[in-house]
Amino acid sequence: MTVSIQRANDILQHAELLYSAQQVQDALRKVAQQINARLADTHPLVLSVMGGAVVFSGQLLPLLDFPLDFDYVHVSRYGDARRGGAMQWKVEPRENVRGRVVLVLDDILDEGQTLATLRERVLSLGASKFYSAVLADKQHGRKKPIHADFVGLELPDRFVFGYGMDIEGAWRNLPAIYAVKN
Repeated sequence: MTVSIQRANDILQHAELLYSAQQVQDALRKVAQQINARLADTHPLVLSVMGGAVVFSGQLLPLLDFPLDFDYVHVSRYGDARRGGAMQWKVEPRENVRGRVVLVLDDILDEGQTLATLRERVLSLGASKFYSAVLADKQHGRKKPIHADFVGLELPDRFVFGYGMDIEGAWRNLPAIYAVKN
């Protein structure tokens, strides 16, 4: 269930701006430069994690200056909740990863379970190499099972939303990143 317009507006009004739209765009360009330098000669298969990475993927792809193939996966541990739960596959990686360099794009590296599961699955399907890029990496001080190869921004250990990340189903469309006030 999605949040009401009044509730969504109240959430945004009481949130703290962490990164402006310009700072997010600067981070996006930085990630694109790093990916271009590392993967230019690989003709990778790029997999976007729906739905959080849709904004990140959609704005990153035009900044990549090499040929690539594109597909998506849909896995979630959050739904409309604020804490991760059981992994739910909606669309798994397909066989087209076999023998390919694969770059997975996701919105945020939080606990790392989703990205680690994706790496395991993609490699088990025969990918020759796995890379990951995230817009944001949450700094919570706990050990993660995976680290992203390309990271745009570091976030504090708070509930964040905007630029693909939602809160109660709302505000994925914001051009900036906000945090719920503690």
